Amino acid sequence: MTNKRKVCVVTLGCPKNVVDSEHLLVHLNNSHLELVNDVALADTVIINTCGFIQDAKQESIDAILEATERKKEGKLRSVVVMGCLSERYRNELQSEIPEIDEIFGVNEFDRVLSAVGAKYRNELVGQRIITTPQHYAYLKISEGCDHSCSFCAIPLIRGKHRSVPKEDLILEAQNLAEQGVKELIVIAQDTTFYGIDLYGRREIASLLKELNHIDGIQWVRLLYTYPSQFPYDLIDAFQHCEKLCHYIDIPIQHISDSVLRSMRRGISARATKELLYKLKEEIPDIAIRTTLIVGYPDETEDDFRQLYDFVEEMEFHRLGVFTYSQEEGTAAYELGDPIPEDVKMERLDALMKLQQSISLRRNESLLDSNVRVLIDEVEDDYAIGRTAWDAPEIDQEVVVYSDKDIHVGSFITAHITAAAEYDLEAKLLQEEV
Repeated sequence: MTNKRKVCVVTLGCPKNVVDSEHLLVHLNNSHLELVNDVALADTVIINTCGFIQDAKQESIDAILEATERKKEGKLRSVVVMGCLSERYRNELQSEIPEIDEIFGVNEFDRVLSAVGAKYRNELVGQRIITTPQHYAYLKISEGCDHSCSFCAIPLIRGKHRSVPKEDLILEAQNLAEQGVKELIVIAQDTTFYGIDLYGRREIASLLKELNHIDGIQWVRLLYTYPSQFPYDLIDAFQHCEKLCHYIDIPIQHISDSVLRSMRRGISARATKELLYKLKEEIPDIAIRTTLIVGYPDETEDDFRQLYDFVEEMEFHRLGVFTYSQEEGTAAYELGDPIPEDVKMERLDALMKLQQSISLRRNESLLDSNVRVLIDEVEDDYAIGRTAWDAPEIDQEVVVYSDKDIHVGSFITAHITAAAEYDLEAKLLQEEV
């Protein structure tokens, strides 16, 4: 027993990678390997990398170099690299970091397991070891992407869109509920595309309605909904599924028609606004989150002004802004990267300053109201949680003060007492039994 290989899985990148690692962990655990959470305690490290944009690639490379340095010092037996970065740059990694023992892409699950003496077991399909806090988990409903956005390397890395059969997802969600998960966060590269390959139609609304009936799950949250050809039956799901959070993530990316065409987004500014206004009209309390790209090669000052005015008009509840990252193999790569980094940052800062004022106004409107909060952390004299309008890690938090004990993973009713740009303060009224 003392000679068991000690394996640490390091996960980088998006929640989709988190799900992949959690599926990997259950197979490793059932192959009688010892799983550890700290690289310092491991003799084998598996690094699940991200290769989406430059910053993410650099983070993955740094993690690999840190692990191979530990191997040189005799502190690690082997370093295994998997995921998006190794799918895109396998040959370069093999050449430039020869200390890596094994390199695998995104579709070589069996080989990753075999490399560390583990085995894939069919009976474990749908099971996972949760690495998020026990009360929430991500449910990845499909792999890959059929869209051809000019700036995005995901189809090059992950391949064509492939939906997970509905019955497998329901089983997985039930397993998660049995482990104590209360919030299910539905993810994919484009969740609205779910089902087209398997059922000949978009089945995301139908899937959400089935997830709504799973015992133990109290919140279902939907991320990454592509705006082009948005399935309007989703609105019916929001109106009739009591567990479906009135929150939706729609990555708009830009609003200038010329930039949208160059980006190959498949939607116009007018259609984008019609979709957003329809969502607001049909679901008045919905929180809309979006992400935008500034500094795209074709973006002029006028294009940026349109984007700025659009953010001011829409008053998004949640907003993320990224500077353009030139990615090899994408259609936009040939356009170069002509906009200086300082101009990109000026545009990003301008949008975030605008969003800061919007967010403050929205938060101040919640003063003296009562909200339902899911608790993520507990400190000595306060707890930290989220409303139904906030996803973990990317959105704002509610700091809750109380003389009574509050438990992680519990739902509470809180009274909002203070508001800042991206946080709320509250006092505990009641913890749900």
